[in-house]
Amino acid sequence: MDLNDALEQVRPYLKQERFDHTKRVVDTAVKLAQIYKADQYQTEIAAAFHDLAKYWPKEEMKQIIQTVSYLPKDLLDYHHELWHGPAGAYLVKQKYGIEDQEILDAIRYHTTGRAHMGKLEKIVFLADYIEPGRSFPGVHEVREMAWKDLDEACQMSLHNTIEFLMSKGATIYPDTFYAYNHFTKILSS
Repeated sequence: MDLNDALEQVRPYLKQERFDHTKRVVDTAVKLAQIYKADQYQTEIAAAFHDLAKYWPKEEMKQIIQTVSYLPKDLLDYHHELWHGPAGAYLVKQKYGIEDQEILDAIRYHTTGRAHMGKLEKIVFLADYIEPGRSFPGVHEVREMAWKDLDEACQMSLHNTIEFLMSKGATIYPDTFYAYNHFTKILSS
């Protein structure tokens, strides 16, 4: 499957605005992959499929999380916006036969992040955060840092996300804290 095939597979599941976002994420991720010497094919496929399950019915995502043994059940205790990454990774594997664990992890963790993310995970995570259509407080600084230091840009985006969720009194998934702590430790050493 090439990038165009992947985008055509994703298109029916996304609203036009989200499909445009996906194309911008692909473009941003490919640029980051060139800078940080990541595999372009893996980057294109992971970025193209990252939001496959964004509009999947909540009950179906819930059922996937409940029945797939390797997905953490505590996801169901948090906002359903977090479900589309893990459910999407599962669907990409089942529907399209993609077995590459790096691609699946990049899709699975693109919203929450996690400690010890691989290069591809970091690239898709950041590309989703900084793509040119995004506009919110702090994104410009993260966008600038992304071209200089992948780890520092991830840490900044996690910091901003945690601060934003705390300001709303929202719960924060533990993987996001673990990711923030991981990057903060490696950047301070």
